[in-house]
Amino acid sequence: MAKQALIVIDIQNDYFANGKWPLVGVEAAADNAARLIQAFRQQGRPVVHVRHEFTSDSAPFFTPGSEGAQLHAKVLNRAEEPVVLKHFVNSFRDTNLQSILEELQVDELVLVGNMSHMCVEGTARAAADLGYGVQVINDACATLDLEFKGQRVPAAQVHNAVMAALAFAYAQVLSTEEFLAA
Repeated sequence: MAKQALIVIDIQNDYFANGKWPLVGVEAAADNAARLIQAFRQQGRPVVHVRHEFTSDSAPFFTPGSEGAQLHAKVLNRAEEPVVLKHFVNSFRDTNLQSILEELQVDELVLVGNMSHMCVEGTARAAADLGYGVQVINDACATLDLEFKGQRVPAAQVHNAVMAALAFAYAQVLSTEEFLAA
């Protein structure tokens, strides 16, 4: 039987309304992530938090040591829950995430967090390539509007395109309700 860990990716203050890089739907996504954290804790399953900081004070958000780079109050880790500090999109790159998962003897990851099109997607693809089973909880992730070649791409379209691509070959994509009901 697979041993799952919940990976909570970059649910940090700068992504919320008063932060430097607010996302569309971040409050609802964080609420769903908090529900999943609670379920994992109640079942004694591991929860691993990932926190992004850029290495330069001139970064547009998540500047080193800033309040914006801290985990949001809705998803704070408990003392026994590791927090992985990363400086890149992929949560495995130059971090101790994989060694933590090996120590926990985890072979399946449940991903929630921000941004859908960046760190969630990058981590999901890397996890699948490393041989983990991957589930992404789509309504516990958020992103923002993007622009490409002068055209605005609404956050919902960005998010849906990423989830569709992940569901095609990298992950099982579920809602919070679907996951909790299983």
